[in-house]
Amino acid sequence: MSKKIAVAIGGCTQSGKTTFAKELEEKLAGLRIKIFHMDYYFKPDEERPRSEAPYTKKIYMDSNKPESFFMPRLRKELIDAVIGNNYDVVIVEGTMVLHDKKILAAIDLKIFVDTRPDERAVRYIEKYSEWYGREFVRDSYIDLVRFRMDEYVEPTKWKADMIINGSVKSGHAAGMAAAYIKDCLR
Repeated sequence: MSKKIAVAIGGCTQSGKTTFAKELEEKLAGLRIKIFHMDYYFKPDEERPRSEAPYTKKIYMDSNKPESFFMPRLRKELIDAVIGNNYDVVIVEGTMVLHDKKILAAIDLKIFVDTRPDERAVRYIEKYSEWYGREFVRDSYIDLVRFRMDEYVEPTKWKADMIINGSVKSGHAAGMAAAYIKDCLR
């Protein structure tokens, strides 16, 4: 197969991007697929920016800014996969993938996973409380994370070709995206 397609899956923290990428991969069984998870490109904790919360003025390690990631490495590896002949479908998922202009330039299909903020907050607190403690995670989300989502991620929704509901795990959206991708590869 000489054609290929590059897909970006963006959305706020805990919206369901990784879950959707896995569902899409399952629907595309039989194709050669490479998935890049932006979380694998986080800088080490000591290199991530520190930011002051808008209201409480507390200082937090800020994992929700473009500067928190090794973006040049992600861009290079993504573009190499898109240019190369090893894959039919290249998928990149993460909070900042629709924010980054150089990544967008390599993408054929842009998807935004939209999930209500209260649901994302619950998922965030449940996921990170075991590692960092419930009180700290709750405070960091309320003090800083939600502001970063409004600043960097929510505006990218309007760059998407497809906006899907991250609260519903029916598989219909992944099926529709997979059908479109297969049609593009014909």
